[in-house]
Amino acid sequence: MSWIKDLISPETREWEEFYRNRFQHDKVVRSTHGVNCTGGCSWQIHVKDGIVVWETQQLDYPLLESSLPPYEPRGCQRGISFSWYLYSPLRIKYPLIRGKLLDAYREEKAKTGDALLAWENLQNNKEKRKEYQVARGKGGFRRATWDEVLEIMAAANIYTAKKYGPDRLVGFSPIPAMSMLSYAAGSRFLQLFGGVTLVFMIGTAISLLLRPKFGVSKQMFVKAPIGTTQSLLQLWVQT
Repeated sequence: MSWIKDLISPETREWEEFYRNRFQHDKVVRSTHGVNCTGGCSWQIHVKDGIVVWETQQLDYPLLESSLPPYEPRGCQRGISFSWYLYSPLRIKYPLIRGKLLDAYREEKAKTGDALLAWENLQNNKEKRKEYQVARGKGGFRRATWDEVLEIMAAANIYTAKKYGPDRLVGFSPIPAMSMLSYAAGSRFLQLFGGVTLVFMIGTAISLLLRPKFGVSKQMFVKAPIGTTQSLLQLWVQT
Protein backbone atom coordinates (compact mmCIF):
# COMPACT_ATOMS: atom_id res chain seq x y z
CA MET A 1 0.00 0.00 0.00
CA SER A 2 2.98 2.27 -0.36
CA TRP A 3 1.37 3.85 -3.42
CA ILE A 4 -1.09 5.67 -1.13
CA LYS A 5 1.69 8.05 -0.12
CA ASP A 6 1.72 9.43 -3.63
CA LEU A 7 -1.89 10.59 -3.27
CA ILE A 8 -1.09 12.83 -0.33
CA SER A 9 2.24 13.98 -1.68
CA PRO A 10 2.33 17.77 -2.25
CA GLU A 11 4.14 17.24 -5.54
CA THR A 12 1.23 15.30 -6.99
CA ARG A 13 -1.34 17.91 -5.92
CA GLU A 14 0.29 20.96 -7.49
CA TRP A 15 -2.45 21.06 -10.10
CA GLU A 16 -4.86 22.24 -7.37
CA GLU A 17 -3.00 25.55 -7.13
CA PHE A 18 -4.45 26.54 -10.46
CA TYR A 19 -7.96 26.56 -9.01
CA ARG A 20 -6.91 28.19 -5.75
CA ASN A 21 -5.20 31.01 -7.61
CA ARG A 22 -8.23 31.64 -9.78
CA PHE A 23 -10.33 32.41 -6.72
CA GLN A 24 -7.82 34.87 -5.29
CA HIS A 25 -9.59 37.75 -6.99
CA ASP A 26 -9.49 41.45 -6.11
CA LYS A 27 -13.14 42.29 -6.70
CA VAL A 28 -16.42 41.08 -8.13
CA VAL A 29 -18.41 43.21 -10.59
CA ARG A 30 -21.78 42.70 -12.22
CA SER A 31 -21.89 42.30 -15.97
CA THR A 32 -23.44 40.32 -18.81
CA HIS A 33 -22.49 38.82 -22.18
CA GLY A 34 -23.40 39.71 -25.73
CA VAL A 35 -22.51 36.43 -27.44
CA ASN A 36 -24.94 36.73 -30.36
CA CYS A 37 -27.77 37.14 -27.86
CA THR A 38 -29.70 39.80 -25.96
CA GLY A 39 -27.46 39.93 -22.90
CA GLY A 40 -30.40 39.03 -20.67
CA CYS A 41 -28.29 37.16 -18.09
CA SER A 42 -26.49 38.58 -15.06
CA TRP A 43 -23.00 37.45 -14.03
CA GLN A 44 -20.57 37.95 -11.18
CA ILE A 45 -17.25 38.76 -12.84
CA HIS A 46 -14.24 37.99 -10.64
CA VAL A 47 -11.35 40.29 -11.49
CA LYS A 48 -7.67 39.96 -10.57
CA ASP A 49 -5.25 42.76 -11.52
CA GLY A 50 -7.76 44.00 -14.08
CA ILE A 51 -8.08 40.55 -15.71
CA VAL A 52 -11.26 38.47 -15.75
CA VAL A 53 -10.36 35.21 -14.04
CA TRP A 54 -13.69 33.63 -13.12
CA GLU A 55 -17.42 34.02 -13.62
CA THR A 56 -20.41 32.83 -11.64
CA GLN A 57 -24.07 33.50 -12.23
CA GLN A 58 -26.08 36.02 -10.27
CA LEU A 59 -29.06 34.61 -8.41
CA ASP A 60 -30.94 37.76 -7.52
CA TYR A 61 -33.41 38.05 -10.37
CA PRO A 62 -36.76 39.50 -9.28
CA LEU A 63 -39.72 37.14 -9.23
CA LEU A 64 -42.25 37.54 -12.00
CA GLU A 65 -45.00 36.45 -9.62
CA SER A 66 -45.26 34.31 -6.51
CA SER A 67 -46.86 31.37 -8.32
CA LEU A 68 -43.91 30.93 -10.68
CA PRO A 69 -40.51 29.45 -9.77
CA PRO A 70 -37.44 31.71 -9.87
CA TYR A 71 -36.11 32.34 -13.36
CA GLU A 72 -32.52 31.48 -12.58
CA PRO A 73 -29.86 30.79 -13.46
CA ARG A 74 -30.20 32.34 -16.91
CA GLY A 75 -26.65 32.10 -18.21
CA CYS A 76 -25.74 29.72 -21.04
CA GLN A 77 -22.70 27.54 -21.69
CA ARG A 78 -21.41 29.88 -24.38
CA GLY A 79 -21.60 32.81 -22.03
CA ILE A 80 -19.84 31.11 -19.14
CA SER A 81 -16.86 30.40 -21.40
CA PHE A 82 -16.63 34.02 -22.47
CA SER A 83 -13.68 34.81 -20.18
CA TRP A 84 -11.66 32.02 -21.81
CA TYR A 85 -11.75 33.43 -25.33
CA LEU A 86 -11.80 37.05 -24.17
CA TYR A 87 -8.01 36.83 -23.98
CA SER A 88 -7.57 34.16 -26.63
CA PRO A 89 -4.61 34.60 -29.00
CA LEU A 90 -7.03 33.78 -31.83
CA ARG A 91 -9.29 36.75 -31.07
CA ILE A 92 -9.42 39.24 -33.94
CA LYS A 93 -8.06 42.56 -32.73
CA TYR A 94 -7.19 44.28 -36.00
CA PRO A 95 -8.98 44.77 -39.33
CA LEU A 96 -8.41 41.96 -41.80
CA ILE A 97 -9.11 42.12 -45.52
CA ARG A 98 -8.76 39.61 -48.32
CA GLY A 99 -5.26 39.91 -49.79
CA LYS A 100 -6.40 39.76 -53.42
CA LEU A 101 -8.77 42.67 -52.92
CA LEU A 102 -6.25 44.69 -50.94
CA ASP A 103 -3.55 44.32 -53.59
CA ALA A 104 -5.93 45.21 -56.43
CA TYR A 105 -7.20 48.30 -54.63
CA ARG A 106 -3.72 49.51 -53.71
CA GLU A 107 -2.63 49.11 -57.31
CA GLU A 108 -5.50 51.26 -58.59
CA LYS A 109 -5.05 53.78 -55.80
CA ALA A 110 -1.38 54.20 -56.72
CA LYS A 111 -2.39 55.01 -60.30
CA THR A 112 -5.16 57.47 -59.59
CA GLY A 113 -4.44 58.84 -56.13
CA ASP A 114 -8.21 58.94 -55.56
CA ALA A 115 -10.02 56.32 -53.47
CA LEU A 116 -13.38 56.57 -55.21
CA LEU A 117 -11.87 56.51 -58.68
CA ALA A 118 -9.66 53.57 -57.72
CA TRP A 119 -12.67 51.55 -56.57
CA GLU A 120 -14.64 52.50 -59.65
CA ASN A 121 -11.83 51.36 -61.95
CA LEU A 122 -11.55 48.11 -60.03
CA GLN A 123 -15.26 47.38 -60.41
CA ASN A 124 -15.25 48.20 -64.12
CA ASN A 125 -12.34 45.83 -64.75
CA LYS A 126 -14.06 42.44 -65.05
CA GLU A 127 -10.85 40.41 -64.84
CA LYS A 128 -9.53 42.10 -61.70
CA ARG A 129 -12.95 42.07 -60.09
CA LYS A 130 -13.35 38.37 -60.75
CA GLU A 131 -9.86 37.67 -59.43
CA TYR A 132 -10.67 38.83 -55.92
CA GLN A 133 -14.23 37.52 -56.02
CA VAL A 134 -13.21 33.91 -56.74
CA ALA A 135 -10.84 34.11 -53.77
CA ARG A 136 -13.79 34.24 -51.38
CA GLY A 137 -13.98 31.32 -49.01
CA LYS A 138 -10.30 30.48 -49.43
CA GLY A 139 -8.88 32.53 -46.58
CA GLY A 140 -5.95 34.72 -47.50
CA PHE A 141 -6.82 37.56 -45.13
CA ARG A 142 -4.16 40.11 -44.28
CA ARG A 143 -3.94 42.76 -41.62
CA ALA A 144 -4.62 46.32 -42.75
CA THR A 145 -4.91 49.70 -41.08
CA TRP A 146 -8.20 51.14 -39.89
CA ASP A 147 -7.78 54.15 -42.16
CA GLU A 148 -7.34 52.02 -45.26
CA VAL A 149 -10.23 49.71 -44.45
CA LEU A 150 -12.57 52.62 -43.72
CA GLU A 151 -11.45 54.27 -46.96
CA ILE A 152 -12.31 51.18 -48.99
CA MET A 153 -15.68 50.82 -47.27
CA ALA A 154 -16.54 54.47 -47.87
CA ALA A 155 -15.51 54.30 -51.52
CA ALA A 156 -17.53 51.12 -52.08
CA ASN A 157 -20.66 52.58 -50.48
CA ILE A 158 -20.45 55.85 -52.40
CA TYR A 159 -19.79 54.04 -55.69
CA THR A 160 -22.80 51.76 -55.20
CA ALA A 161 -25.08 54.64 -54.22
CA LYS A 162 -24.04 56.75 -57.20
CA LYS A 163 -24.48 53.95 -59.72
CA TYR A 164 -27.45 51.99 -58.38
CA GLY A 165 -28.99 54.21 -55.69
CA PRO A 166 -28.60 54.25 -51.90
CA ASP A 167 -31.36 51.68 -51.41
CA ARG A 168 -29.00 49.07 -52.87
CA LEU A 169 -26.93 49.30 -49.70
CA VAL A 170 -28.19 46.61 -47.34
CA GLY A 171 -26.69 46.15 -43.91
CA PHE A 172 -27.22 44.21 -40.72
CA SER A 173 -26.84 45.72 -37.28
CA PRO A 174 -27.07 43.87 -33.93
CA ILE A 175 -30.40 43.95 -32.15
CA PRO A 176 -30.78 46.81 -29.67
CA ALA A 177 -30.91 44.46 -26.69
CA MET A 178 -27.46 43.15 -27.56
CA SER A 179 -25.51 46.31 -28.18
CA MET A 180 -27.10 49.73 -28.25
CA LEU A 181 -23.89 51.35 -29.50
CA SER A 182 -23.40 48.96 -32.43
CA TYR A 183 -27.08 48.99 -33.29
CA ALA A 184 -27.39 52.77 -33.17
CA ALA A 185 -24.25 53.35 -35.22
CA GLY A 186 -25.08 50.83 -37.95
CA SER A 187 -28.80 51.47 -38.27
CA ARG A 188 -28.45 55.25 -38.06
CA PHE A 189 -25.84 55.28 -40.81
CA LEU A 190 -28.09 53.29 -43.13
CA GLN A 191 -31.05 55.54 -42.34
CA LEU A 192 -29.13 58.72 -43.09
CA PHE A 193 -27.56 57.19 -46.19
CA GLY A 194 -30.86 55.87 -47.52
CA GLY A 195 -29.90 52.21 -47.20
CA VAL A 196 -31.83 49.18 -45.98
CA THR A 197 -31.45 47.68 -42.50
CA LEU A 198 -31.94 43.94 -42.12
CA VAL A 199 -33.56 42.64 -38.96
CA PHE A 200 -32.23 40.10 -36.50
CA MET A 201 -35.08 37.58 -36.61
CA ILE A 202 -36.92 36.69 -39.79
CA GLY A 203 -39.97 35.68 -37.77
CA THR A 204 -40.25 39.10 -36.22
CA ALA A 205 -40.00 40.76 -39.61
CA ILE A 206 -42.70 38.56 -41.11
CA SER A 207 -45.06 39.27 -38.21
CA LEU A 208 -44.55 43.00 -38.71
CA LEU A 209 -45.28 42.65 -42.44
CA LEU A 210 -48.38 40.51 -42.00
CA ARG A 211 -49.89 42.47 -39.13
CA PRO A 212 -51.43 45.34 -41.14
CA LYS A 213 -52.96 43.03 -43.75
CA PHE A 214 -53.99 39.96 -41.78
CA GLY A 215 -54.44 41.33 -38.29
CA VAL A 216 -51.47 39.48 -36.85
CA SER A 217 -50.90 40.52 -33.27
CA LYS A 218 -47.65 42.24 -32.41
CA GLN A 219 -47.06 39.53 -29.81
CA MET A 220 -47.10 36.84 -32.48
CA PHE A 221 -43.80 35.68 -33.93
CA VAL A 222 -44.05 33.71 -37.15
CA LYS A 223 -41.33 31.09 -37.16
CA ALA A 224 -41.01 29.35 -40.50
CA PRO A 225 -38.38 27.79 -42.75
CA ILE A 226 -36.74 29.96 -45.38
CA GLY A 227 -38.98 28.62 -48.14
CA THR A 228 -42.10 29.37 -46.14
CA THR A 229 -40.78 32.79 -45.26
CA GLN A 230 -40.33 33.58 -48.93
CA SER A 231 -43.88 32.42 -49.65
CA LEU A 232 -45.24 34.64 -46.87
CA LEU A 233 -43.37 37.61 -48.27
CA GLN A 234 -44.77 36.94 -51.74
CA LEU A 235 -48.25 36.62 -50.27
CA TRP A 236 -47.87 39.95 -48.52
CA VAL A 237 -46.69 41.65 -51.71
CA GLN A 238 -49.53 40.19 -53.78
CA THR A 239 -52.20 41.36 -51.34
